[in-house]
Amino acid sequence: MGLNKFQIAKRISKELKDGDYVNLGIGIPTLIANYIRKDISVILQSENGLLGMGPFPNKNKIDPDMINAGKETITTLSGSALFSSAESFGMIRRGRVNLTVLGAMEVSQAGDIANWKIPGKMVKGMGGAMDLVASAKNIIVAMMHTNKKGHSKLLKKCTLPITGLNCIKKVVTNLAVIDIENNMFVLKEHAPGVSIEEIVEATEGELKISESVCEMDLS
Repeated sequence: MGLNKFQIAKRISKELKDGDYVNLGIGIPTLIANYIRKDISVILQSENGLLGMGPFPNKNKIDPDMINAGKETITTLSGSALFSSAESFGMIRRGRVNLTVLGAMEVSQAGDIANWKIPGKMVKGMGGAMDLVASAKNIIVAMMHTNKKGHSKLLKKCTLPITGLNCIKKVVTNLAVIDIENNMFVLKEHAPGVSIEEIVEATEGELKISESVCEMDLS
C-alpha cells in the first residue's frame, strides 16, 4: 500500500537544496542519489570517506573498489575527493553536513530515533548513525510506516535502544510525509491512493492533521 522504496527516495530528493552537503544512510536513503534534480548542486558525503558521490553505476561501469557506507558500488562525480573514514567523521562531528537521511526501526513523536539494534539478533552495531544524529543540522527518516507484522513504527515512545533523542524533524514513509512539531506527529502529505484515515490507523503516536495536508507530488 502506498509508495515503494524508490518513490520514497524520489519524494525525499525534493527536500535537498542547492549547495547542501548530504549524508545518505544505508537502505532507502542511498537510492536518493539517483533522483537529485539537475538544476541544483548537491554534494553527497559517504562516511567511509568520499565527497562527491554519484548515482549507482550501470553494469559496465561497476568498480568494486568504489563503494558507499552500505557496501554498494557507486560512481563519483567530477571533483570528488577520497579520504580516510577518520576525516569523514571529523566533518560529521564538526557539523559540516547540512542534511542526513537515515532509515529507522522506530521514531517517536518527540523526534527520538531507534535504528541500530534489534534485541536478540546478531548485529554489527550502530555504525555512524549516533554521530550523524548528534551532529547533522537537519535529519530526515526514510522508512516503511509499519513493520512486517503490521505494527506502527511511529510511536509515542521508542521501545528499541535509542540512537538519538529529539533529533528527527521529518519522516517520509510509504504512506505519508510527517513533520515532528511540539512533541507530536503532524501529517503534511499523504501518498496517492492512501486516505488520511488509513494513516491515522497506522500511526501509534499522537498525529495531528495539518490544515494544508495534500497529496504527495512525485513528478
